[in-house]
Amino acid sequence: MSFLRYALRHQPIAHHHPLSRTYSLIPTTHLSLHKCPLPSPSLTRTYASKSKEPKSKESKSTSTSTAHLIPGSLQPITNPTSLIEFSKCETSMRSSVEWFKKECATIESRASGRITPSILSGVRVKLPKRGNGGELVSLEEISTVGVRDGSTLMITVFEEENFKFIEQALYESKIPNVIPQRQDSRTIKIPIPRPTVEARLQAYTATQRKAEEVRVQIRKQHQTSLKRGKYEKRSVELTEFQKLTDKYVKEVDTILAGLKKAVGAK
Repeated sequence: MSFLRYALRHQPIAHHHPLSRTYSLIPTTHLSLHKCPLPSPSLTRTYASKSKEPKSKESKSTSTSTAHLIPGSLQPITNPTSLIEFSKCETSMRSSVEWFKKECATIESRASGRITPSILSGVRVKLPKRGNGGELVSLEEISTVGVRDGSTLMITVFEEENFKFIEQALYESKIPNVIPQRQDSRTIKIPIPRPTVEARLQAYTATQRKAEEVRVQIRKQHQTSLKRGKYEKRSVELTEFQKLTDKYVKEVDTILAGLKKAVGAK
């Protein structure tokens, strides 16, 4: 115990003044252990808190809204070359659908018992004397087609030399119930009987095959346009061309559904 007192009396200690960061060495011989206790350092650490400033109205107004932006897949075609190809594709698809629509209108007329010259609208006559290898012309170009008594088609040929070519074209057209009968050197008569239920169903079945052929043509035109354009994956062009194809395929389905209802098919 005496040794410890001796050491403390002769060992200088660092005295820290509470209002100053400087230290001074004070000999222990001038201090009393009981009257001047050593000051204990503070063990509490404090941190500066982040000030929370309210956002001003100006900062809110500078933010950019994206509500008006349109995704790339929904944007219209803007490339001039792509627009030209899109127009060509649409023209081809529309032509196929219009042809199918006329075919269905003709079949519907026959199925309902109505006799109209449009029954022979698809007949094409080959005239070998025109050009090399012949020329295909429509029946209306070289003759007139009329209706007599509501049940007979009458064909009047403009030139007698074309009579046999017209007669041959009527046989080759393979239109149901179309059997030409020669009345004189320039007139052909075609009696059209009223269609039976079986005949209407056969006509509808044949039209179903034509509808599938038109769908195939539309899809082929779609693929042809994509090969020409060589468009990138997920581009605007791919989306728009697909929409165009779906549109005209749906039109074919709608026309066929209308014919099905008209002929009473199940």
